[in-house]
Amino acid sequence: MVVIVMGVSGVGKTTVGSRLAAALGWRFLDADDFHPVGNVTKMAAGIPLTDEDRAPWLERLREVVRSALEAGEDVVLACSALKGVYRERLTVDAARQRWVYLHAPRELIAERLKRRSGHYMSPTLLESQLSALEVPRGALAVDVSTAEPDTVVATLLRELALQ
Repeated sequence: MVVIVMGVSGVGKTTVGSRLAAALGWRFLDADDFHPVGNVTKMAAGIPLTDEDRAPWLERLREVVRSALEAGEDVVLACSALKGVYRERLTVDAARQRWVYLHAPRELIAERLKRRSGHYMSPTLLESQLSALEVPRGALAVDVSTAEPDTVVATLLRELALQ
């Protein structure tokens, strides 16, 4: 099984995804770790990525998902996956993949991004991410604005029936 935790930067994908993986005893992967150097450089400079920039990254992630499923490995992947076509690209076997969409009000996300340190993603890219976001259909949608990460994880475990 592969659970993909998606949403814009600053919504808590890594925090929630890593805690979900730990609760399940699964491997956690962060899609940010798979970006080519050129993509990281652009994002750090506040330059939005294009679909062309994302294509090799998405291909690498698709291969990661495919390999995990072929090996029978359970994985939680944190990935923005903002557009429907990106999610289609990452869907290798819909029967063994689940999508979780984390969301919160723009103001809260912006505040989180301002406080975040040690991440290359420029807070100025929030607007471009929100503009690119196509709210997923069929994903488990969770508003993270009022719940602590562990409460979100408990909700995911219950709603996804993973425990």
